[in-house]
Amino acid sequence: MKILLLNWQDIKNPYGGGAEVHMHEIFKRIVARGHSVTLFCSSFPGAPTEEVIDGIRIIRQGSRNLFNYFVPLRYYSQFRHERYDIVVDDINKIPFFTPLFVKEPLVGIVHHLFGKSIFVEVSLPAGLYVNIAERISFPIYRDIPMAVVSESTKQEMIAQRFPESNLHIVSNAIDHTLYRPLGRQLSSCPLIGYLGRLKKYKSIDHLLKAFQIVLHEIPNARLIVVGDGDVRQQLQELAGELNIAASSEFTGYVSSEEKVRWLNQMDIVVNPSAKEGWGLTVIEANACGTPVVASDVPGLRDAVIDGETGLLYEYGNIEQLAEKILLLLRDEHLRLRLAAGALLYAQSLTWDASANIMLDMIEKVLHGKS
Repeated sequence: MKILLLNWQDIKNPYGGGAEVHMHEIFKRIVARGHSVTLFCSSFPGAPTEEVIDGIRIIRQGSRNLFNYFVPLRYYSQFRHERYDIVVDDINKIPFFTPLFVKEPLVGIVHHLFGKSIFVEVSLPAGLYVNIAERISFPIYRDIPMAVVSESTKQEMIAQRFPESNLHIVSNAIDHTLYRPLGRQLSSCPLIGYLGRLKKYKSIDHLLKAFQIVLHEIPNARLIVVGDGDVRQQLQELAGELNIAASSEFTGYVSSEEKVRWLNQMDIVVNPSAKEGWGLTVIEANACGTPVVASDVPGLRDAVIDGETGLLYEYGNIEQLAEKILLLLRDEHLRLRLAAGALLYAQSLTWDASANIMLDMIEKVLHGKS
């Protein structure tokens, strides 16, 4: 089978996140089963125009902001002549509107719908651009079989009148050879962590404000923010304003191996995001035996089993977030119980299983069964 993938970014793109991991991990396994996979995506400084990563042929063109305009142009000039069996459209940010021009069978991947949450992240004009494009796309994509990453996303799609029979959950998972307990090397002081991109909608400022409260109760606690993004400077300035800078560290971008080392040192990971498709970093932490405190929002409520693998709190409630953090830091029995539950849950999520579901879905589409 010959498969064409369309996504804004690839696994090496510094702006990539969970969507890129999901696509890469699944389709590198599909390649390993003898299928041919090509990914067309945007470029970034220093990236080659073409390369092969884990068997996936990657073709890059255009900037991150304008890539959607290159998709139909490259399709008409090249891809429609290459005889692909199926096209997979990762519908993320501005849609490509592939049902309007792609002639091959088509499958979509959706992590979450932006809705009004986009206005948290970008300016009003940019937010309107994304919001309107997303709304216009609904009737265009409505009859396309979709892989969704969580039950929350599935329900969002159903609310937008997508047929339930067209929605298939292909969940995020974990590379257990990488994300694993290393033997708990806990810090000498309580260590709270954040892991992921530093974006406005991730609401990391809520964690900084909650950490200020935690420090009043546990003065030797530390906060480690692992990751990079376009609000890093503002967050570091906020840490200074809150007088928590001496107890906080912003690591910037780190390798996967260093990320795992950090996760094995943290007592708790916090994800205060306004919305996620799933929250891949939650189960990355879980796979290292670290429980997560997360906001009770779509996606994160799928990734965190409240009271079993971590704790949920009301999004935006800084005091409640601080209370949940303090509870886990003070109650070692609860923290260890959640850590054991988190590790057990993460071990049930494998990319091989997700690849099986995706491949089965693609084959059914090709045989007219979906």
